Amino acid sequence: MFEALQKELTANGLVTAFLVVGIVMWLSVQLSRLLTRGRVHGSAFAVFIGLGLAWIGGVMTGGQKGLADFPLLAGLGLMGGAMLRDFAIVATAFEVQPGEARKAGLIGAVSLLLGTVLPFIIGALVARSAGYTDAISMTTIGAGAVTYIVGPVTGAAIGASSDVIALSIATGVVKAVMVMIGTPLLARFMGLKTPRSAMIFGGLAGTVSGVSAGLAATDRRLVPYGALIATFHTGVGCLLGPSLLYFATRALVGG
Repeated sequence: MFEALQKELTANGLVTAFLVVGIVMWLSVQLSRLLTRGRVHGSAFAVFIGLGLAWIGGVMTGGQKGLADFPLLAGLGLMGGAMLRDFAIVATAFEVQPGEARKAGLIGAVSLLLGTVLPFIIGALVARSAGYTDAISMTTIGAGAVTYIVGPVTGAAIGASSDVIALSIATGVVKAVMVMIGTPLLARFMGLKTPRSAMIFGGLAGTVSGVSAGLAATDRRLVPYGALIATFHTGVGCLLGPSLLYFATRALVGG
């Protein structure tokens, strides 16, 4: 019976991947309730669990894809790949209502622009201080500081190495986790009480996953408004990263 179940799970890798992720999310929510009473969203725990499992998988198999190197869990490679990532981006964008976005006004647009450019500058400076002095590497890691999706998209467009692209993803993940954990702790200080303030915060923070999880732990009613503006970060970052921001970086530091 066990062998038959294993065969079915291996043959239906994507379904198995969703099952594994579902179990991890359930466990993460329980940890959030038990350890923080919901103040730190379960998504933050899920990120750490996922990174830990990926490391364990890499050590055990000596491979490059973490748990996806196990035949039984090969579907995780597809689930976490570019296809479903881009599908998720498009699906999220379809939920955006232009009429609602206009309610943020000019300050929403300004926060979106600042939330894209400032993290990029910080990320690029950190990359340079770590020894990545070429424009391609600085741009890729800086784009990762915008979101962990913008980083690899930008890196692939301008010809960054796989190591640098991996660093850009890691940079974005760290930022998302910081936003997840920090939002409920600093919500009162930031005045996160109204939909307008949530939209401005979403524009400045810029990571949809971090903003959504952080606001869910603060006030669930604010989640759609914060995610509404944060959603645009992926599009804006993917547009500006390999074009204006790259050329600006190259003009400052050379090729």
